[in-house]
Amino acid sequence: MQQKLAADMSTTAGRAQDGQTPVALSVPALTIVSHPQPQRIGERLLMEVLAAQGRTAALSRNAPDFSRPGGLMALPLGDPFLSRKPLEFEPGPRGGIRMRVPEDGTQVRVADVPVQGGREFSREELSAGVPLVLADRVVLLLHLASSFRQASPLDLGIVGHGEGIHRVREDIVRVADLNVPVLIRGETGVGKELVARAIHECGPRRTGPFVSVNLGALAKELVAAELFGAQRGAYTGASRDREGFFRAAQGGTLFLDEVGEAPPEVQAALLRVLETGEIYPVGGHTPVPVDVRLVSATDAHLEARIQERLFKAPLLHRLAGFEILVPPLRERREDIGLLFHHFARQELEATGEGGRLTTADPRAEPWLPTSLSVRLVRHGWSGNIRQLRNITRQLVIGSRGLPGLRADARLEQLLDGEAQPVPGRPLTPPVEGEDGDGAKAARRKPADVGEQELLEALRACSWDLKATADWLGIPRPSVYVLIDKSSLLRTARDLSAEEITRCFHECEGDLDKMVQRLEVSKRALQRRVRELGLSTG
Repeated sequence: MQQKLAADMSTTAGRAQDGQTPVALSVPALTIVSHPQPQRIGERLLMEVLAAQGRTAALSRNAPDFSRPGGLMALPLGDPFLSRKPLEFEPGPRGGIRMRVPEDGTQVRVADVPVQGGREFSREELSAGVPLVLADRVVLLLHLASSFRQASPLDLGIVGHGEGIHRVREDIVRVADLNVPVLIRGETGVGKELVARAIHECGPRRTGPFVSVNLGALAKELVAAELFGAQRGAYTGASRDREGFFRAAQGGTLFLDEVGEAPPEVQAALLRVLETGEIYPVGGHTPVPVDVRLVSATDAHLEARIQERLFKAPLLHRLAGFEILVPPLRERREDIGLLFHHFARQELEATGEGGRLTTADPRAEPWLPTSLSVRLVRHGWSGNIRQLRNITRQLVIGSRGLPGLRADARLEQLLDGEAQPVPGRPLTPPVEGEDGDGAKAARRKPADVGEQELLEALRACSWDLKATADWLGIPRPSVYVLIDKSSLLRTARDLSAEEITRCFHECEGDLDKMVQRLEVSKRALQRRVRELGLSTG
């Protein structure tokens, strides 16, 4: 049975036949997001034993070893406040994982939810990333990674070891020495210009100029003159000849960001340049040859703009001689800790405090508190790398003179606003004679359940009252009674119409997100939503 579960855990199974390249498995991995010794951020442990052999993987302060992808050094977590008694990870159903926590071992939280006994995670939750907090000192991200991934020969100035960013590096190396146009796609703030610069630096034009132009920032009536140049008197205010960006990039690379914003007449001129290698300055009648490598980028859905007749299909085909897709930050959460410390180091060096991110003392207090680290990992990052860099700057500058980083209430609220739900479900203690799968907890008296335990159980079960009752080992009606008596909790009927309506719009009607934010029963909240006429279904 375990062998079957292990096979489900991999995207492709096993090794190739003898003499062929090994086939990569998608295996569970643990990446250090925060550690009292900040230089260890980004180190990783691949738990191949789970996928390849269906066996249990153990983790304690003394073993196994973590290492940076492609690095030579490997060390255990080593924090003296962690227990020698290991956590255990074992294959779960449908490619998921079960984590078992020993009763007298290291205190473990999943995000901000304490774990008692254990917790089960689906494959989808592993793909998104599960933040594990050990003894309030070390934060690990449990996620999926490739079991066969050689280190990149160059980092290309791009921070991160995640699968998505590794593919970007590979694409850069593949296309850099070719003279084909490249289209870089990705959301705003993912670092598309950094990719363009890496293409330039890795190619034969590296000694030539790199000219970056944001078409969305240029006045529509001046785009053509800015790109292709203009002759004196070609338009009002043209008191002299203008060279233009194409000629400024002669022998090098021209990077056009937000290419989807190009006006129709500029699109036609760009297509002509790509086909003939010649430009016509505004007001000119003689073609000017140019030798430029064109790299463009967009966060727009160009195919949809073509359907709306806002973008020319032939231009897309010529711009996309080769496409590179840069993943959003929420799809590379294993890189968040490394990126944060990269930006933090830059800010600290600017203030003369760069040495704070290196220490040999295993007993040092974490400079990045675990609660803040978890917030960073769980945030949705709609602004991607750019947003992370700005928040890092705010944290570093706002914590000057303090022993560690501290977020003010406004920043905490911002980070909590787009947080992913707490992943996983509790592993319920087995009833005698059962194997533990789907078993209910032993019966207890409702009076033995404290308010804090009730709150933690509700959060762990995503406010499913039946699952909470099973987890606590009490009848479901008793959960209602305990909630009514609790000073920490409220029910859906306690919520005002204004609060529900506001939350409905902010969560775009996603009931699961509303439950996480309002912390009430999903079924009861759904009734209130329908009563207010907000239901989309």
